[in-house]
Amino acid sequence: MSESAVPAPRGAKRGRSRRIPPRFYFSLRSPYSWLAYRDLLDRYGELAGRLEWRPFFEPDEQSAKALAEAGGSFPYVAMSRAKHLYILQDVRRLAGERGLRMAWPIDHEPCWEVPHLAYLAALDAGRGPEFIAASHRARWEEGRDICDRSVIAELAAELGLPGGRLASAADDRQLRARGVQALLAVDRDGVFGVPFFVDRYDKYWGVDRLPAFAAALDGALDGGSAAVRQQPAAALAEARPTAAPGGDAGHAGGCG
Repeated sequence: MSESAVPAPRGAKRGRSRRIPPRFYFSLRSPYSWLAYRDLLDRYGELAGRLEWRPFFEPDEQSAKALAEAGGSFPYVAMSRAKHLYILQDVRRLAGERGLRMAWPIDHEPCWEVPHLAYLAALDAGRGPEFIAASHRARWEEGRDICDRSVIAELAAELGLPGGRLASAADDRQLRARGVQALLAVDRDGVFGVPFFVDRYDKYWGVDRLPAFAAALDGALDGGSAAVRQQPAAALAEARPTAAPGGDAGHAGGCG
C-alpha cells in the first residue's frame, strides 16, 4: 500500500475520468480474513490482482492517539466469551469445508503494527503478496505469533528481505505515519470488520459476501486507473499458499 492507495481526504476533488478502484480490506489477525484470502486466490485469482489491498489492524496506544489527532476513530467492540467460542467452531467448520487444516495461534501481548507495518515495508520492496502469504501460513497453518518480531524477521529472511527492516517496522516513523493513513482509510470507508470489500458505494462484509462482490464486479473493472498501486497478479499466483497440517488448540487466538 502506498499513499496513492489511500482515499483522498473528505472534500478533496477527484478527476472525473478516474474510477475509484474496488478495495479489499484484509487483516493478518483475523481467521475470516485468512479464509477470504484463500477464496480470493483460489476462486477469483484474476480479480485478486485488480484490487487495492488495504490493511486493517487494531491500533496500539501510539497509533490510536495519532489517529484521533488526525480526526479519525477505530471501530472496536470488545468480543464476548460466547462469540470467541462460536468463532472456534465456525472457523474450524469453514476451514474443513475448504480442505484446510489449521493451527490456532496464541498471541502474547500482541501489537498489530508489528506485522501490518512490516507488510508496508515488504510492499515497498515489491514483495507484499508474498509477505501476506508467508504471514498467513505462519499464523494459521503453523500457529506462530506474528506479533513476535523474531518471527517477522524469519519471514523476511524467507523472502530475501532485510529482517531488521521488517522486524522493526513498528518503530519507523514514516511507516507509522502511513499506518495511520491506512486507519483513516478504514474510517472513511466505514469498515467495521474484516474481510471487507468496497466498490464505490457498495460494501460487502464477511467471507460469505465475496461471491456477491465478485459477481457485481464482473466486467466492471475494465479501464481502471493504472495510477493505483495494485497487487501484481503474477506475484499473487506465486504466493498462493498450500494447506499445512495443524491442530485446534482450542484458543480464540485473538480473532476478531
